[in-house]
Amino acid sequence: MKKFSNLLIWTLVLFALSCVKDDDFGVPNILTEDPEIPSENIITFKAIKSLYEQAVNGGNTTAMIEGEVYIEGYVVSSDKGGNFFEELIIQNKIDDSNPDNDPRLGFKIDINQSSLSDTYQFGQKVLVKLEGLTIGETSGVLTIGRGNGTEVQQIQPSEYRDIVLRTNTIAEIQPKIVEPQELTEADENTLVQLNNMQLNRFELGATFASESFDEFDGFRLMESCDSGVQIIMQTSTFSDFKSLIVPQGKGSMIGVYSRDFRDDFNVILLNSSSDLKLDNEERCDPLEFSCGIASTFGAENLFFEDFESQRNNRPIEGNGWTNYIETGSEAWEAWSSTSTNASLGRSCRFQSGSSGDLSNIGWLITPEIDLDAQDGETLRFKTSNSRADSSYMEVFFADDWDGTEEGVITASWQILTDAYVVKDSDSFVEWLPSGNVDLSCLSGTIHIAFKYTGGGQDSFDGLYELDDVSIDYTP
Repeated sequence: MKKFSNLLIWTLVLFALSCVKDDDFGVPNILTEDPEIPSENIITFKAIKSLYEQAVNGGNTTAMIEGEVYIEGYVVSSDKGGNFFEELIIQNKIDDSNPDNDPRLGFKIDINQSSLSDTYQFGQKVLVKLEGLTIGETSGVLTIGRGNGTEVQQIQPSEYRDIVLRTNTIAEIQPKIVEPQELTEADENTLVQLNNMQLNRFELGATFASESFDEFDGFRLMESCDSGVQIIMQTSTFSDFKSLIVPQGKGSMIGVYSRDFRDDFNVILLNSSSDLKLDNEERCDPLEFSCGIASTFGAENLFFEDFESQRNNRPIEGNGWTNYIETGSEAWEAWSSTSTNASLGRSCRFQSGSSGDLSNIGWLITPEIDLDAQDGETLRFKTSNSRADSSYMEVFFADDWDGTEEGVITASWQILTDAYVVKDSDSFVEWLPSGNVDLSCLSGTIHIAFKYTGGGQDSFDGLYELDDVSIDYTP
């Protein structure tokens, strides 16, 4: 009877184990053999991207893939930290040490299944069976999935293992080291590394994604200490590191280059908080200065510009202005429009989109202002923008600029922190006042500068507008 009981117990144990699937343990089964796919059936990422581009040129939004063809790629996303959901991001290269005719490209694979990292590890080489699948765009990035002719839909749980085939190879992925202004659409869905980055000074102390205003994702503004160009780090409010404070030093960040859910701007998606290594405590913030905001502005005027006398679409000139191009080919120019984002009569703007420049930095600097000749000086102006993306505008003053273009970079410019400049989150059509920025605690002769930083890539194509610049005083 005792032997029978032991036999029964072992039978029940073996039966129970046989009912447990591999992903219930959180570790995939080790394959004994890789899938055997004839080499002639494996095509390039570039070929699939070209198929989609041909469909778009023909007036379609998606393209169905026909024939028994596969792509071979490497997983660069992981939902283990909760920052990716029901998707795999795969790219075609593990590094860029052996460049060839096929550039580093990536695709998102849309799968109606969570905990995909239990089956597909980061760096795992996979073969994707493409027959009958569709390629198109979701949230602005190239995506492979099922389709209905006009949009890409999710691959279902019952089929994804037969479509995305694992291999035994777990590769060490080398992220592409790049400057933020050099990122292009071709880098989307690939792993990138940005060095010498820091969290914008106005967001210090913020968590990754658990502030009161973080609805579905947290968006944190990261900036390059080398170029000043900014890019947004996106973190899901479902991630397991959402409540951690973003490190406040400078360093590197590694993540997947992508677009936000609404396809409004480019973002970096981390796989885990450890991919953000900001361990250098020496930040690169500019000098800041504040006299506060004055309750009123004086009745007398030292300097005024409404740009009405300027010529449309021509660089700003005259009235003592210095219109200096630090990098790129664009300058501050006059502009007028009656569209939904209308100008105030004629205004001044800086637009870098489609310039073809990797970087655009432009300064619009006032003539010298003598602050010792009167009292109660204030500065006021208005700003508006359109799709600021990762471009931005700042307001500085310096008391040591020598008035030459060569001296702009070496002068000791300080940010007037009290001056309000429109943000990308502000209303699209509004012209917003700076406030009455108090200058009365300064002395000597100063210049005030409006500085634009951006680039000619699609993700840095912001447009900033400026008008009604006035420096007043109390007699």
